[in-house]
Amino acid sequence: MDSVHLPRRLLLAGLGSAAVATVTGCESRGATSATPRPTTTARPSRAPRGGEAALRRKIASLLVVGFRGDRVSDGDWIVKAVRGGLGGVILFDQDLETKSARNIRSPQQVTRLVKTLKDASPGRLIVSIDQEGGRTSRLNPSNGFPATKSQAEIGAENSPAATRDWAQGLVASLTRIGVNLNYAPVVDLNINPDSRAIGKLGRSFSADPDVVVSNATEEIQAHRAAGVKTVLKHFPGSGSAAGNTDFEVVDVSDTWQERELEPFQRLIRAGLADSVMAAHLLNKQLDPDYPASLSTATVTDLLRGRLGWHGPVVSDDMQAVAITDRFGAAEAVALALQAGLDLLVFANQQVYNPRVVEETVDTIMNLVRTGRVSENRIDQSVARVDSLRPQR
Repeated sequence: MDSVHLPRRLLLAGLGSAAVATVTGCESRGATSATPRPTTTARPSRAPRGGEAALRRKIASLLVVGFRGDRVSDGDWIVKAVRGGLGGVILFDQDLETKSARNIRSPQQVTRLVKTLKDASPGRLIVSIDQEGGRTSRLNPSNGFPATKSQAEIGAENSPAATRDWAQGLVASLTRIGVNLNYAPVVDLNINPDSRAIGKLGRSFSADPDVVVSNATEEIQAHRAAGVKTVLKHFPGSGSAAGNTDFEVVDVSDTWQERELEPFQRLIRAGLADSVMAAHLLNKQLDPDYPASLSTATVTDLLRGRLGWHGPVVSDDMQAVAITDRFGAAEAVALALQAGLDLLVFANQQVYNPRVVEETVDTIMNLVRTGRVSENRIDQSVARVDSLRPQR
């Protein structure tokens, strides 16, 4: 089994500037520090290649957004955003604020909803969902879909045949309605069974990396067979987290263990990763200042450099309290892109903002104008995210 041993000096230094220099596609110009920091002097900006409208569309293609409604029409903001090049949508069964049904009431209804959105898209729209199994299943008996076992139940059984059947059942519900990206599997080790984010919800296959990797492998292969992309989460490991980053800042500095990297590393080396989600966790063993999702040391130096991942890195909810309370929405977006993230997800659950696409595109356009993020960096993310899009 591959073990990941990071000497403490490398953990604390973010693997150093040498790793940064060798990683393809990172935004490292002008800085070799472990973490991105706001620049005080802007570099001269150049006119966007192809004009501002083309750049805005490229930026919009890097966003996945949640919305309210079990049906949509031409005048709805989400349809306008999709027509304007929005990269994708994320579906939810329940609305966090209103406590009512959001996008999913029945298989027939949500299939129509997805078709309407895909028809409105000029490109290959990402339609995404959290369908992990068990309690974290947006498609469930309350809206007409089969009940599913949790990852914890599957891991406890630890039977390749049983896992394969379970995964094929998950995927059948996804393909039935037109979903093409699933934020699964969870490959966090169940370090803390009392974790409110992972352990208590049955979201981890096991505390044993072998069990996690073998079951995740079956799940990923079932998705791939049906043309559905997956997301390994939550890098660099949230199995020891006591809290939930959606609602609070979560610090795993004293509880995180290096072995939590092992499932990510092994699945990446086996060619089984479609994308990796960066967690909003603060882990001072890796970066003393920034949560993983906003950390160059964690995303560029460790994930891309040490673990060799060159595909798309996906954010957790960019409206999560764990980052917005400390950094604010605009600065969190800037730091995420500088850290090396590619696909930014806005669930529109913590807050509901029908202008989130327009405002985020404006934010990133300004980052390009002022030189904090280059257009080449945007192009790199567009190329990576395109690998997640469905085939026509």
